[in-house]
Amino acid sequence: MPRLELLRHAMTQGNLERRWTGTTDESLCPEGLALARRCASLRRAVPRRVWVSPLCRCRETAAILYPGAEPVPVPELRETDFGPFENKNHRELAGDPVYEEWIRSAGETPVPGMESREEAAARALPAFRAILDRLAQSGEDGAVVTHGGVVMAVCAALAVPRRDYYRWWVPCCCGWLLELTDWRRTGTIEVIREIAPPGEEEG
Repeated sequence: MPRLELLRHAMTQGNLERRWTGTTDESLCPEGLALARRCASLRRAVPRRVWVSPLCRCRETAAILYPGAEPVPVPELRETDFGPFENKNHRELAGDPVYEEWIRSAGETPVPGMESREEAAARALPAFRAILDRLAQSGEDGAVVTHGGVVMAVCAALAVPRRDYYRWWVPCCCGWLLELTDWRRTGTIEVIREIAPPGEEEG
């Protein structure tokens, strides 16, 4: 039965500074490179194909984790466009009433110029479903390296057991191992386990 590794990219400087880096295209920082290499060192198998967000942080992570795999850029798997909050952190946005209301609403309040959670999901989900269809047809395992928001959106929509959107959040270079057992019959993917860096697995 095909399996899919769904991963968030390794760290960038913007991640370390806790910035809202959606469309900002930055490379991995030294800490991110080191983490990705540490994760790659324990991999036993590499899928033939890995689908990636076209942003540098995802392409660089995939190249380290899956050397020799065919990288397939998927523009729809890019991160949310944070509009007026883009590349800023909480300290820089403190006192902004629009930002503070957005935080209080857990990201539900519409923000002019910002892509909503629903808009981001509507963009990413058809592309992700197409990847699952291809894996189900070929019978091969695969991998996707994307962003935290995309991971949460697709898992909240498709993964079982069901859980709240924010409970699908994962740290950098972490994610979920998914199996396509019932994909063709139910349109759902089964969570096998969380993927975490060596020594950081839960439970």
